[in-house]
Amino acid sequence: MPTFQYNNAYKLENGSVLPEFHLEYQTWGSLNEDQSNVVWVCHALTANADAVDWWPGLIGPDCLFNPEEHFIICANMLGSCYGSSSATDINPLTGEPYFHDFPVYTIRDIVGTLELLRQHIQIEHIEVLLGGSMGGQQALEWAILKPEIFNYLIPIATNARHSAWGIAFNESQRLALAADPGWKERRADAGQAGLKAARAIAMLSYRHYDTYVEFQTEADDNKLEHFRATTYQSYQGDKLVKRFNAFAYYYLSKAMDSHNLGRGRESVEKAMSLIQAKTLVIAISSDLLFPQIEQEYLAKYIPGAQFISIDSRFGHDGFLIETESLSTHIQFFIQKNKSVTKGPDFISKAATILI
Repeated sequence: MPTFQYNNAYKLENGSVLPEFHLEYQTWGSLNEDQSNVVWVCHALTANADAVDWWPGLIGPDCLFNPEEHFIICANMLGSCYGSSSATDINPLTGEPYFHDFPVYTIRDIVGTLELLRQHIQIEHIEVLLGGSMGGQQALEWAILKPEIFNYLIPIATNARHSAWGIAFNESQRLALAADPGWKERRADAGQAGLKAARAIAMLSYRHYDTYVEFQTEADDNKLEHFRATTYQSYQGDKLVKRFNAFAYYYLSKAMDSHNLGRGRESVEKAMSLIQAKTLVIAISSDLLFPQIEQEYLAKYIPGAQFISIDSRFGHDGFLIETESLSTHIQFFIQKNKSVTKGPDFISKAATILI
């Protein structure tokens, strides 16, 4: 997997400085001559650069965005634990891992590193920029930072600023990390028990009451303990511990809390007015973490934006699961705009798959 190494000091929003950073990224397909087939995917909290793996049905062979037609890019974001600079890396100034000394960074800082990567790989135009949840936060921020770069913007199950509700969920998870005595230790696997508990808390915001009732209700009315919901929460926590670490979880959740498009830009509404891309805002009807009202707000203030809501029983995680509906709506949106501008058919092969 290619790695972008940035060997200069990178100043963060809070005034801290990373002496250097690196981003691991993946690409699929081939770049065409006029760069009109670039699809850039921004990933969510615990995902990674392998968008084909975690967004099957939307990204990959025989999908709406496929390597046969598109040049697809996804970078592991700053602070994650899948190959980009993070708290378990060596601080070049001390020769020791950062661990708890890694600087706090923001969504805007993450986007700044993506912009440097874009310049490094000499991509002058991005046809489609999309992301869900924290990935959508990055996409919105980037579309404001460099409005002239993007033709289409697809923010899914995301918001213009992280809500007090979302921040409270994240802080509850960080309190779970802090309650683990192992979190204080300076080692890469510190805080695993806390991370398990944090993930169990997060699942309550990712899914919906109806989802739990449908899939985790007991068939045995006489059961007194060891319920399906109990084991499900434990299973989800264990599964994350096997593939993630507490440091990445802590710092990425802090970055999500920082998300506010209006910071330093007069207001959130003023910031969104700077977006030039043709925008389709997508909501998930049962989303508790990023409720539909937040996407309606985006669509109201992004110039010319269109809004759709996808009916799903899976809550916030619907943006990862309802890929057939996502594909249909995104395909229709792009084709409709292409017919107005009489541009090339960007998704011709995908259209034959979906119709």
